Amino acid sequence: MIDMSTTLGTAWFAHPIFTASGCASSGKELAQFINLEDIGAVVTKSVMNKARHGRPTPRMAETASGMVNSIGLQGPGIDSFLANDLPWLVENRARVIVSIAGETVEEYAVLARKLRSAPGISAVEVNISCPNVENRGLVFACDPDASRNVIDGVRRALGGELPIIAKLSPDVTDLVSIARGVIDSGADGLALINTVLAMVINIDSMRPHLAGKTGGLSGPAIKPIAVRAIYQVHSAMPKVPILGMGGVSSGRDALELILAGASGVSVGTASFGNPSAVTQIQNELQFLLEARGFTSLTQAVGYAHRIEEASTS
Repeated sequence: MIDMSTTLGTAWFAHPIFTASGCASSGKELAQFINLEDIGAVVTKSVMNKARHGRPTPRMAETASGMVNSIGLQGPGIDSFLANDLPWLVENRARVIVSIAGETVEEYAVLARKLRSAPGISAVEVNISCPNVENRGLVFACDPDASRNVIDGVRRALGGELPIIAKLSPDVTDLVSIARGVIDSGADGLALINTVLAMVINIDSMRPHLAGKTGGLSGPAIKPIAVRAIYQVHSAMPKVPILGMGGVSSGRDALELILAGASGVSVGTASFGNPSAVTQIQNELQFLLEARGFTSLTQAVGYAHRIEEASTS
């Protein structure tokens, strides 16, 4: 038997495979196919302070190796989430990581305050890959100062009650410096990576396919980017827990992210084609770890770094 448990900050999880924010809503759809209690946690769709209709259609486009989406954080808002979705998740014994998103630093703090006393939450994922309306639409996660300000505000609002996982964008020139900044500002861990900014042009209409023109690329195409990002950040900050994601569709993919430095792995786009992907990947990962002689998941976290160091010493 192998110990598959993992930790993200002070939060403990019996299993290492999670849903990815935005790809399983609040878990009800996937619960038809898998037992939510048997996976690491449900990472909810990013919740905002008020209900949001999202962007106009079309807002999704398939690509040869994934998809591009521009949903626009559609959702009912935090009050509805706390009244309806969270109680359902707790009742179904799911471990819950609530993802929050905002347009201003204050909105993130307001969301955090509302989550502070809510029961059944294991951690808060702070999705800072959103446009900052106070700074000409610049994405928070692409601005070192803005990203640090958001995390500092969330930490103050939570008062240390829940671990904070900062979700970062790969669309920056120095990801390590952004990561170091949010950790210094109070984040307990990192979620790497969010989708990659992309675009699709419809050759029949000869104009951008998405109504919002650009969107986030997910799926197998971005897995090598995720591996690179996780490896670089873990190399710079080996004690910081990372929830890895990006193009994972098999146990082999998950193991690659773990060897790079991820303490857990989120599965997103793969669930659209296979609603049981999370549990299937979790089972495949356990088999692969056992086959390589590991007795616990934690032994494999960042193992590629140790192998590399041993070969050069």
